[in-house]
Amino acid sequence: MFSFIFLSQFLIYFFLDIYINKHCQKRVTNFFNPFFKIFVNRSLTLENIKCYGFDMDYTLVAYKSPDYESMGFELLRDRMVSVGYPHEILRYTYDPSFPTRGLVVDTKYGNLLKVDSNGNVLVCTHGFRFLRGEDIQNYYPNKFIQRDDTERFYILNTLFNLSETYIYACLVDFFTRCNRYTNLLKGFQHGDLFMSYRSMFQDVRDAMDFIHDSGILKEQTIKNLEKYVVRDPNIPVLLTRMKKVAKVFLATNSDYNYTEAIMRYLFESNVKPGTPKLPWRSYFDLVVVDTRKPLFFGDGTVLRQVDTNTGKLRIGTYTGDLQHGTVYSGGSSDTVCDLLGVKGKDILYVGDHIFGDILKSKKRQGWKTFLVVPELTKELQVWEEKQNLFEELKRLDVFLAELYKMDMSYGQMGSLLRSGSTQTLFASQLIRYADLYSSSCINLLHYPFNYLFMAPPVLVSQLLHSCTRKTLLKSLFKKKKRKNGKMVIPLFAKYKKIYKSNWNAFVLFRHAGSS
Repeated sequence: MFSFIFLSQFLIYFFLDIYINKHCQKRVTNFFNPFFKIFVNRSLTLENIKCYGFDMDYTLVAYKSPDYESMGFELLRDRMVSVGYPHEILRYTYDPSFPTRGLVVDTKYGNLLKVDSNGNVLVCTHGFRFLRGEDIQNYYPNKFIQRDDTERFYILNTLFNLSETYIYACLVDFFTRCNRYTNLLKGFQHGDLFMSYRSMFQDVRDAMDFIHDSGILKEQTIKNLEKYVVRDPNIPVLLTRMKKVAKVFLATNSDYNYTEAIMRYLFESNVKPGTPKLPWRSYFDLVVVDTRKPLFFGDGTVLRQVDTNTGKLRIGTYTGDLQHGTVYSGGSSDTVCDLLGVKGKDILYVGDHIFGDILKSKKRQGWKTFLVVPELTKELQVWEEKQNLFEELKRLDVFLAELYKMDMSYGQMGSLLRSGSTQTLFASQLIRYADLYSSSCINLLHYPFNYLFMAPPVLVSQLLHSCTRKTLLKSLFKKKKRKNGKMVIPLFAKYKKIYKSNWNAFVLFRHAGSS
């Protein structure tokens, strides 16, 4: 049975290689390069996709890291001081090696936690102090939290949350170290004043809402687009190819004025020589701003037209047919389907927000989903460099200090997707809700638009800690010497490199499930 599963996988790669060489070699130059690869959780045929939808921020628009997060952190820090926090926190500067997505804030004790899908605590910090052993058990006797206690625990799942995560760690660090304040279990005391970790986190959330709602963050971005926004010439190429085979829409929470400035920078000031300059809206069949996701995937809001000359909304609810070149505000995912004449199963929606973009569009509407995970570039780089060490440590289960060093290669909080050999909460959500995922939506350029993305057989994940894989690989790939002295080269030897590349990428995100 096991041999049949692996054999079927290789036959797929074998015939796929023939097809690529014959029909689309130029298109897929980087096809098997893991850094350009699109990973698969559930099989999906692009040929069946009739409509592609895109979020804007951190999806079509890539922000330059860490400059963009550093700017957001400085705005948050200044806001916290302006509402009464000590001026000493102005000394803190953003350190990109500390925060990562998927952390959980314990607003009761002020800790930042990395947990797995069941709520088991993998990493715990108080400010910038990493807690170990008994220190963790003092807060969490079973090293476990109830994730569904949303009043206490808040998950920091978006890339916008990185600066928010870091400012909260700075505040906890400052008040813990400052001798003017008395450290208590649930906060700090200063004379007759008590400041809880919960109220401190709420102040950070309010400051985050302020820099977004007031437009300060957007204003700073627009003032220096070259510094903060990646201008990728492949974006117009990707959307042009998509429009030849399907409909394309943009659905963003950003307002029209910001969307206009960003998209003009991406499309109209980034034209390759010999290519006609087209208005950015011509790349889309439908543009919707102010979507207020995740509400957009439920009841939604009133659909209105935008006056593109003034940026203001026109009075009344729009009830007519789709008008090309028109920008809409609000509405819902049902509105998108009605205007474009497509069903949920016909849509592949591309976004970066595991909750607002991926989970809601999948669970409420049945859309196909593509999660953009920019951190994958770093994850894959470290994995390629350290995979031999990790495989050895898995077998020996000793020298855990070396495993710790491997995790630190990702940053202070370790990998986005795992801790040691255990899958993180973010990774489990990615596997559960994203049909496809990659470091960038641009990687779709490396695949033909009739490509079949095939998910690995589920049974394979049960074999990762056995010797079956090694035994089977040897039988499939290893050159065998017969008694007559002749060497026999198996058919699949040619595809060993291809297989190993795909296997390693598969193991990176799947192996933790059986640990």
